[in-house]
Amino acid sequence: MITHTSQKSLARLCRQILFVPFLHNRWLTPTLRQELADHIARAERGHRGEIRLIIENHLPTNLAYHTDCRERALRLFGEYGVWDTSHNTGVLIYVNLCEHGLEIIADRGIDTHVCDEWQSLCQNTLDTFRQGDMAQGLMWLIGEIGRLLNHYFPCDDINGNELPNQIIHLK
Repeated sequence: MITHTSQKSLARLCRQILFVPFLHNRWLTPTLRQELADHIARAERGHRGEIRLIIENHLPTNLAYHTDCRERALRLFGEYGVWDTSHNTGVLIYVNLCEHGLEIIADRGIDTHVCDEWQSLCQNTLDTFRQGDMAQGLMWLIGEIGRLLNHYFPCDDINGNELPNQIIHLK
C-alpha cells in the first residue's frame, strides 16, 4: 500500500462546513441502496474477494482541515474491517459527495495483482458521475471489481461472504 500524507486545506474545511447534504444525496434512495447491495452480492459470487461501499456526504468537520478523501478512505478501510478478510482481498469503494471524490482502497492480496487498474476504474466511474448518473457509475464499478476479483481469486464457494453487502451511508 502506498503511504499517503494529505495537505492541510482551509478551502476543503470551508466546503465541508457549507455542504448541504439533502441537495446532493437525493439520488441515494432506499430502493437504490438495496439494488447496490444486491449488485455487490452478485459481484462477489465465484471468488474469494469482498467489496464494501461507503458513501459519505462530507468529511467530518473535525477532520476536514487535515484529512483528504484518500486518507479518510484509508481510515474507513480499517474501521470497517475491509482489511480483515481471510485472503486479504477486501476492496473498499469510498465516495465523498462534497468533494466529488472516489477512492478505491484494496487489500494487499488483490492490490498486488490489480494496482495498475484502480486509477482507470476511478476515472471511468467519475466520468459517469459527471454525466449525472451516480447509480450507473457505481453499478459499473462494482461489476468491474467483481470481474477482477473473479479473475485473480476464483473459487467455487458461494457462501464465503465475510463482510456485509449493505451500503454504508455516512451523513
